[in-house]
Order: sequence, then structure tokens, then C-alpha cells
Amino acid sequence: MSSKRVALVTGSATGIGRCTAWKLAERGYSITVNFSKSKAEADETAEGVRSRGAEAIVIQADVSDDASVRAMVERTVDSFGGLDVLVNNAATTHFVAHTDLEGLTNQVWDDILNVNLKGTFFACRAAMPHLKLRHGNIVNIASVAGIAGSGSSIAYAASKGGVITLTKSLAKAFAPEVRVNAVAPGPVQTRWLADHQDMVEQAMKLTPLKRPATPEDVADIAVFLADVATLVTGQVMVIDGGRTI
Repeated sequence: MSSKRVALVTGSATGIGRCTAWKLAERGYSITVNFSKSKAEADETAEGVRSRGAEAIVIQADVSDDASVRAMVERTVDSFGGLDVLVNNAATTHFVAHTDLEGLTNQVWDDILNVNLKGTFFACRAAMPHLKLRHGNIVNIASVAGIAGSGSSIAYAASKGGVITLTKSLAKAFAPEVRVNAVAPGPVQTRWLADHQDMVEQAMKLTPLKRPATPEDVADIAVFLADVATLVTGQVMVIDGGRTI
């Protein structure tokens, strides 16, 4: 079994995932960069990993497809010799007003739950045997939407609430070998919100620190949970500028 430290970051072509991959690379982790559609951006993430002195591989996989997720984990282990950290960042949403219940079609629910909740579970399940061998850990990127019932749609909030519960359940089930934690950001300035700045501005009115999170803000907490906070498990760290106080 290799002694090098290895991290798999889902949805790491851009945004929070990219920043997390780069920050873990700076701490000496070999990185699996995962993408679903954005190959060029994933390649850029991988080059950023290598420029920081770490190894990288790029794997296309839709996290809602269990077989693809299992294959991605196995390729990671085959390439690097093990797995120490899984960061579940891949996610999707639909912007549907919370009062528009008819807008929450079966397709909307399936799209969101298949990626955000089932995809997170699939990755945790595939990675768990390897993480147990290395006493590794999982960091799930949740959202304050899953705590407060806010966000882009009710389905999105429900999916992130499920991720929070999944985090706590896995932390109990697999301690002490594997730690499992979550990060719950408020609005994050990524391409997701590029066309929805009105939502950001409205949220900032209720935010004591008066600014949204950046991908770097969220990545800092993810890396802290993954690589520093060795006595923390089953916790959800909120990073929302005080909005949910």
C-alpha cells in the first residue's frame, strides 16, 4: 500500500471543487479531478495541481451513476495506491420559486436528488472500504439551504438536508476508522449564481458580514476538516457570514 496521501474531489473542474483540489495539492495530496461535462476546465484544474508539485489524474464520471462512481474510485486506488480523502462536491440544481410547487416536477426532483444526494452516497459507499484501510475521511459539501430550507428550490434544500443527515449517519456508523463531516456554505460566488445576483443581494441584507462566500472560503474549511481537525466527526460547519445566527 502506497504511503502517498490521495484525495478524490468530485465536481472539481471549477469553483469550490477546483479550489479544494488545489489546496489539498499544496498539502501534498495526489488528486483525482472529477468532471461530468467540463473537460477543458478539469484539465486546467489538473494542471494547477501539478504546478503545485502534486500528481493528478482526470476522470469523467457522472456521480449519479453508481457503476461510474465505483470505477472512478477503483481507478484512483489503482493509480495512486490508496485513498485518504473523499470530497463530495459535485452538485446540481434547478431554480424554482419556493411557492411554485407545480414547478417541482418529477424530472426536477430526479435531477437534483440523483446527483446531490444519491451521488454523494454512491461515492461514500464506493470509497468507504479504501478509507477504512487508511483511517481516512469524507467531507461533504452541503449548504445552509439544507438547514434553513432556503436556496434555489425546495428540492435543492431537501437534497442538502439529506446530505447533512447522511453525514451524521455515516460518521456514527464508521467511527473510529473514518471521519465524516460536512461544510454548509451560504451563497457562493460561482458560475451557478452568475445569472441570479438578485438572490445574492437579498441574502446579503440578512448577512452580518455583508459578503457571500468565495470558493476559496469554502475550500479552506473543507481542507481544515480533511487534513487538520482530526478529532472532528459528524459535524456541519456553516460558512455563511453569520446569516443563520
